[in-house]
Amino acid sequence: MKKIVLAAFLFVSTISTNVLADIKMGIILGFTGPIESLTPAMAASAELAFKEASDSGSLLGGQKISVERADSTCVDSAAATTAAEGLVSGGVVAIMGADCSGVTGAIATNVAVPNGVVMISPSATSPGLTDLADNGYFFRTAPSDARGGQILADITKDRKVKSIAVTHTNNDYGKGLADVYVAAVKAHGINVTVVTAHEEGKGDYGAEVATLASAGGDALAVLGYLDQAGGSIIQGSLDSGSFDRFVLSDGMIGDSLTDRFGKDLNKSFGSLPGSTGKGAGVFAKVAKAAGIDSSGPYTGESYDAAALITLAMQAGGKADRATIQANVMSVANAPGKKIYPGDLGKALDLLAKGKAINYEGATAVEFTDVGEAFGSFLEKEIKGGKFKTKKQR
Repeated sequence: MKKIVLAAFLFVSTISTNVLADIKMGIILGFTGPIESLTPAMAASAELAFKEASDSGSLLGGQKISVERADSTCVDSAAATTAAEGLVSGGVVAIMGADCSGVTGAIATNVAVPNGVVMISPSATSPGLTDLADNGYFFRTAPSDARGGQILADITKDRKVKSIAVTHTNNDYGKGLADVYVAAVKAHGINVTVVTAHEEGKGDYGAEVATLASAGGDALAVLGYLDQAGGSIIQGSLDSGSFDRFVLSDGMIGDSLTDRFGKDLNKSFGSLPGSTGKGAGVFAKVAKAAGIDSSGPYTGESYDAAALITLAMQAGGKADRATIQANVMSVANAPGKKIYPGDLGKALDLLAKGKAINYEGATAVEFTDVGEAFGSFLEKEIKGGKFKTKKQR
């Protein structure tokens, strides 16, 4: 009799444990470092998607998601790898992130891929990541700089810039983007007066500004990060009077830049991945209702990355790493019912019934055969000391 009671207790305990156990998800972004002003809204957007799926009651029969954050620093690959190891050893089934290209590649190569953990980055844009040996475990909802650099060069031409100096952050992101951008502006007949690299985290950028100033140009392209070197180089250029017009990469676009310089940047412009389509409008409303400012870079891409993870689990019927990897592509692309932000409960119900979905999300998600977004871009300009969207490219 005691054996029967014990067996019954263990059976009930096992069921209770399974019901109560949360699905662990990781979010790794640069909460410190050169883009730290951008990452809070990105993380909140991803957590919004995870919460939406949890609150629907439809995720794998009513399971819930718990999220653990980790700091990629954006620039320190060793620290980012250690942080990611902590997430993986803690049992996360997937990672939303990382953000900057160098740390993203390091985490994928050293942690995620060897452990069979899917990573979906919302913002790592280096062309080098296209050929990453990822065994199908790395995806990104942001398009590659192979296209982004060309778009930025096209905008530069359309803005009648005839000569330009270029400075880029000295990492995978900066070097990859600069290579594409410089080649494209030269093809447009624009004179490139100088191309220099800069390091993040220095106390003074006077030497870099002097080199750029001596080369001159109608504008200075700053391909870097707004909260560290990029912002400091702009400050030095304005203070010295060497440049008053700046071409800004995606890592330079954020309210902290215009809060710092205001109308001094009114001649400046740039681009970043984004959309003005239906999904973007829907996401703006969903995010606003949750108290999230969705106007910053990569918020929509972050929501979409998290949403794809939840939908891939549902499509495969399991909350495990292999299931997510096997189903991301099928929920991201056609055929199937189009799904937008706020529709995750509906999407989960459709998948539970064996129906196909085509996740459009906030950014009109469509993956290439290597799992990266084709993507569209927003042309940004600064007017009245604020970033404004001119049009989609």
